Amino acid sequence: MAVFFKQPDQLMSEHFMLRVVRQDDFDALYVAASDPLIWECHPSKRHQKNIFIDFFDAMIGDGCALLILDRRTQEVIGTTRFYDVNEDAASVAIGYTFLTRAYWGGAANQEIKAVLLSHAFGFTGVERVVFHIATSNVRSQKAIEKIGALYSHQEWRGFSPATPIEHCVYYLTRNIDEILKSN
Repeated sequence: MAVFFKQPDQLMSEHFMLRVVRQDDFDALYVAASDPLIWECHPSKRHQKNIFIDFFDAMIGDGCALLILDRRTQEVIGTTRFYDVNEDAASVAIGYTFLTRAYWGGAANQEIKAVLLSHAFGFTGVERVVFHIATSNVRSQKAIEKIGALYSHQEWRGFSPATPIEHCVYYLTRNIDEILKSN
């Protein structure tokens, strides 16, 4: 079955708005990303401006990154994106997500992931959503497990073939209850 997935221009949840990252978002997004503790467990230290510039340029270049805004304050609190639409595997990946520390530990990640998953599973042919998380990023692994994602395997990935990073691969399926019962 073919995957008919459309990248959203905007998604809304009760507390958050996600919209495509634009060039003029650089300053506000860098302020959000400039906290070194956000990247403490991540192999790429994106709080460093030169590294953040490459990250931002990749977001603009692929056109898939979504800026995350708090609807009440209009504050930029992070980004996420859909990527790797795979028709053979009937899957799409969600990742490159970060949130400012004020939004850690509460319901923000779950609410944001819920609106992303609803969008992805709203398309005919999308049966699995995949998450790639650096093996060193235990904080994000625990967060994705908290929403019910299952560990699959490890693989090497990167922005470029010259800088691969080992990742844990997690997934959720459209019929997650059936998978949980069979394990």
